[in-house]
Amino acid sequence: MKKFFIILLLLSTLLSCSNNNLTFNGSDFTKYELDSYFELTSHKGKEKNINDFKGKVIAIFFGFVSCPDICPTTMLELKNIKSKLGENSNQLEVLFISLDPERDTPELLSKFIPSFDPSFIGLTGTIENIEKIAQQYKVYRKKVIQGSSYTIDHSSGLYLLDKEGRIRVRHSYGSEVKLIVEDIKKLF
Repeated sequence: MKKFFIILLLLSTLLSCSNNNLTFNGSDFTKYELDSYFELTSHKGKEKNINDFKGKVIAIFFGFVSCPDICPTTMLELKNIKSKLGENSNQLEVLFISLDPERDTPELLSKFIPSFDPSFIGLTGTIENIEKIAQQYKVYRKKVIQGSSYTIDHSSGLYLLDKEGRIRVRHSYGSEVKLIVEDIKKLF
């Protein structure tokens, strides 16, 4: 009888860890155990770190305000994704991490971010912080001089983190919204 209860306890423990065995539509990053931690300044001027968002599924997009196409398109898609979650939309936290901290100040982000959705959070920091976080998430970032100005070349994936703040899924630019929504729902 004692063995039965031990086996039952082991089985219940294994089942409670089952969200590690999910099958995702995007690239499963769970096995890489990437460091998701950051400390950045929000578009409202408040210091934020990854632990501030525990208990919610997090969608993170790395971009920059003066991006001509991919960044605003992805932000619109994130708005659409959040609306497709219906009554569960408040369980998703959308974070935009600037890859251009020289220009993307909290003040500039405070105009840009709410134009997509007032619940979205824009984050920026020092160039050293941004470069470190980009490395942690395996995001390509390169400043490219163009005459008297510059642009930022960058990879354009969308990262989904579970409620514990672990990086679980990466969707490439152009992934179907329906597939991203399905992956988010799996993490709820």
